Amino acid sequence: MFRLAANQIANVMRSSVSSASRVSAVRALHGHDIPAEEFDKRYEDYFNRSDIDGWEVRKGMNDLLGMDLVPAPKIVEAGLKACRRVNDIALAIRWLEGVKDKCGDKTDEIYPYIMDSVRPTLAELGIPTLEELNYDKPELALKSVYDM
Repeated sequence: MFRLAANQIANVMRSSVSSASRVSAVRALHGHDIPAEEFDKRYEDYFNRSDIDGWEVRKGMNDLLGMDLVPAPKIVEAGLKACRRVNDIALAIRWLEGVKDKCGDKTDEIYPYIMDSVRPTLAELGIPTLEELNYDKPELALKSVYDM
């Protein structure tokens, strides 16, 4: 019974979420319109809390990466600073990988823009980029579905 109800809700959510805009994804999740600026501000404030712990940082990042949007550079910066506050460089690297993955088939267009925007923050916090770690082209990676 629960599985049937969950599948019906998932189908409604899938049909109501369009990949065209961030606002439509938020509307589907919350039931009402939220402007992109307010959405960005909420997540910035969430990551900028001084009492945030590692679990909450991971939860916020997982919530964002589960949505049908690419996080804005200011949210990415706030997430990186939160990783630094909880002293978790591995989480910061995974955050960058997740953001790159969310760019999908537009990685060549969106990811360089995000990296140009957050590069001063990366330098300030001492966090290497995926390219500096050679994580951009893993040795044993499978071929991307976007290249097939």
